[in-house]
Amino acid sequence: MTRSKYGAKPTVIDGIRFASKREAARYAELKLLQKLGEIQNLTIQPRFVFPANFSYVGDFGYIRAGRVIVEDVKGVQTPVFKLKQKCMAYWHPDITLEVVK
Repeated sequence: MTRSKYGAKPTVIDGIRFASKREAARYAELKLLQKLGEIQNLTIQPRFVFPANFSYVGDFGYIRAGRVIVEDVKGVQTPVFKLKQKCMAYWHPDITLEVVK
């Protein structure tokens, strides 16, 4: 097995493969929050396409208090992620992008 560039260990929950233990743990937390009614419409890997045909794939998407939230579980914020974060703010200002560490 090859090691991830940033040391992440893939983890499977509910038959879904997550890129890291941290991401899998966040999924479990979000499932509980949805069960408790604090969030709705939990989705995994929501995709957003920008002009010039490049895209951003978040880790999770959901609705909290009427707002659309997209989460990205990050240990390291790369320059490419920072660019995509700015594109999300510009092209999708109605969506809140949250970084979970």
